[in-house]
Amino acid sequence: MESDPSRPHRNWLERLSAFLSRQPEDREALIEILHAAYDRNLMDADGLAMIEGVLQVGEMQVRDIMIPRSQMDVIDINEASEQFLPRVIEAAHSRFPVIDGEKDNMLGILLAKDLLRLQIGEELDMRDTLRPAIFIPEAKRLNVLLKEFRASRNHMALVVDEYGGVSGLVTIEDVLEQIVGDIEDEYDFDETEDNIIRDKAGRYRVKAATEIDDFNSVMGTNFSDEDYDTVGGLVLNKFGRLPKRGEYIEFDGLKIQVLRADSRRVHTLVVERVLRATQMPLES
Repeated sequence: MESDPSRPHRNWLERLSAFLSRQPEDREALIEILHAAYDRNLMDADGLAMIEGVLQVGEMQVRDIMIPRSQMDVIDINEASEQFLPRVIEAAHSRFPVIDGEKDNMLGILLAKDLLRLQIGEELDMRDTLRPAIFIPEAKRLNVLLKEFRASRNHMALVVDEYGGVSGLVTIEDVLEQIVGDIEDEYDFDETEDNIIRDKAGRYRVKAATEIDDFNSVMGTNFSDEDYDTVGGLVLNKFGRLPKRGEYIEFDGLKIQVLRADSRRVHTLVVERVLRATQMPLES
């Protein structure tokens, strides 16, 4: 009996269909099926990464992605506009928490667009302009938070610890970036031409894609480019894993902190010189 030349192809499709149609027993099995679909060109890399991001959001808590309190850009209601406006312009955020002397005494959220009144000579009553602040616990799941953001149309929430103190903040953009990757706008440092910029505090904002030779030239360091070409590669090597935003590491007289990162790569770093050249424990 003559064999059907198309039969092997049908058998392969049947096996693939059976593999993809089987019900996964757990999350790991589902991810295995998705990767198998990607390997067979049934979905592209962006689609795979997005689905994995959706699954990851259900497992993550606010504390995993929040901006720590020490890194929050806030406005003190007791400051004159001449004092805080330069910081607002430099930070280029659309929303700022407003405090009354102490960071734990949060009064509300100020929209940067409301400050435009100052440019046309109008008086601005800060207290009457503030939007209410939303407070959430560190342990809140990101998928729950995303639903709440959508329902309330809020874009920012302040994170409190078990004692009621403010431990950080999180935005809807932070949550979405866990699904779709890093979201950039026209104000992002990554869009500028300069790879290394020194700020007023003497720290350096450095793109992770900066070549080692360029970094050495600016920082006066002598890192080798034999094992990695970029500063991002150097940092990943030192961490031994993909670090999260806000984590830092110290080595060779430098403190390097992750300023911007997503679930796949590091984008921007903050580098400053330290007196001690010893490696410190990593923050989680």
